[in-house]
Amino acid sequence: MSQDPYVARSDRYERATFRRCGSSGLHLPPISLGLWQNFGGLDSFEIGRAILRRAFDRGVTHFDLANNYGPPPGAAEEVFGRILATDFKPYRDEVIVSSKAGYRMWPGPYGEWGSRKSLLASLDASLKRLGLDYVDLFYHHRPDPETPVEETMSALADAVRQGKALYVGISNYRAAAAREAFAALRRLGTRCLIHQPRYSMLDRWIERDGLMDALAEEGVGCISFSPLAQGLLTDKYLDGIPGDSRAQRGSRGGSMGREGVTEDKVAAVRRLRPIANRLGVPIVHLALRWALRDPRMTSLVVGARTVAQIDDCLDALEGPALAPSDLAEIETALNAGEAGA
Repeated sequence: MSQDPYVARSDRYERATFRRCGSSGLHLPPISLGLWQNFGGLDSFEIGRAILRRAFDRGVTHFDLANNYGPPPGAAEEVFGRILATDFKPYRDEVIVSSKAGYRMWPGPYGEWGSRKSLLASLDASLKRLGLDYVDLFYHHRPDPETPVEETMSALADAVRQGKALYVGISNYRAAAAREAFAALRRLGTRCLIHQPRYSMLDRWIERDGLMDALAEEGVGCISFSPLAQGLLTDKYLDGIPGDSRAQRGSRGGSMGREGVTEDKVAAVRRLRPIANRLGVPIVHLALRWALRDPRMTSLVVGARTVAQIDDCLDALEGPALAPSDLAEIETALNAGEAGA
């Protein structure tokens, strides 16, 4: 491991912007760095370290993890814990560290879902891997169809009361289930800070579901994952599936496989490219600015395999917001496939 000391850039906040998370007092950067992929035991520690350093130097203060991120499960938290200890320890109060539990982490009936046993045991293990006394944000990663929502939410509320999490959130909940979770937390004297759904130009279920309206009514923030549809909203797949792409190595940690690269999705990206060209931006920038067009969207979680990729995502924030005419043109392009079906 490299021993070069890290000193964060003194100007890291000069051009950085932040968005208020729902009706809370917390602000998050519009682009957050996710460690779902590329920070596990199969990846380069030094490349991951360089990505994290660059992100923080450019004003990214939120790092999104989960117990099972890797591979193997737990590896991303271990890697991030090492980098916290060596590089970010002086800046702990400047960063938001989040983790989650709910997907399968260990064998047996308590290694996944939403029981009190599972969530609190997972949080303790995450804190140990991270080398922290608390995480800033702890999520239930997915709804549990069998465990009563009161049990799951009581575990989250107790994590706050025990000082192991400052805030709690939920992920992958539909609007109706999310409202039940918010109500259960309120009865326990704890507010839900944020919801993390999947959302992109190619996956707009939260619009049909009414989730954003539910979050706004409850004062809950929204932070979407996969805003680039795991790389589909780039030029990468327009001429086939590259050998080093997520689709080619999709068995890693639940990432997208080859079956996710459908002709309909690729055709939609092809229709978007002339719009991006007219605006003088890459498709990545178009997709990120589009996902941030709604002021109710607090942040987007992006992944990065290289420093250049995190730079590219952050560069999207430096251009102007999309004009109404641009949004209308994008809508037409996205709907063209449905009209021709």
